[in-house]
Amino acid sequence: MNFDAFDLSPVPAPGPDAQDPGVYRGIYGMPMFVTVPTADLHASVDFWTDGLGFIDLFTIPGQLTHLRRWAFQDVLLVAGEPAADLPAATVGFACLLDQLDGIARACTALSPGSTDGPRVTPWNTTDLEIRTPENTRVNFTAAMQLDPDSETARNLRAIGFDVPSS
Repeated sequence: MNFDAFDLSPVPAPGPDAQDPGVYRGIYGMPMFVTVPTADLHASVDFWTDGLGFIDLFTIPGQLTHLRRWAFQDVLLVAGEPAADLPAATVGFACLLDQLDGIARACTALSPGSTDGPRVTPWNTTDLEIRTPENTRVNFTAAMQLDPDSETARNLRAIGFDVPSS
């Protein structure tokens, strides 16, 4: 059974009036989170907060920092050894289209060469990939306002999405 669950999500509808929902500081049972091992907890916290826009929700010194951005965008940085190579998996976070350039600039200032993009996808988003100091592949994705007469809209209709026509 499918139902409209957009009221559960902090992600705003795309468009020129989209507003950042802001950092969510409440406590909830996390339906999903990412755990990232790091050899330098302090440097990783700095990159994730200053570059990617997360906050330090709480820290257990020398062991763990719980980071958060919007509701349900939780990352646990834990003391440990990071992956030696870039992992095949990517963790993705929603953002607004007008935030991508700022994220790219901040991450590049902290770690030159850490960003790739932004680039437009066939599923109507613009994505920015970031490689963090602990070798995690992070994708910030921004939904774009859909032109109902565009090729993207036609392609989405062809695979079963209910995209209104103009």
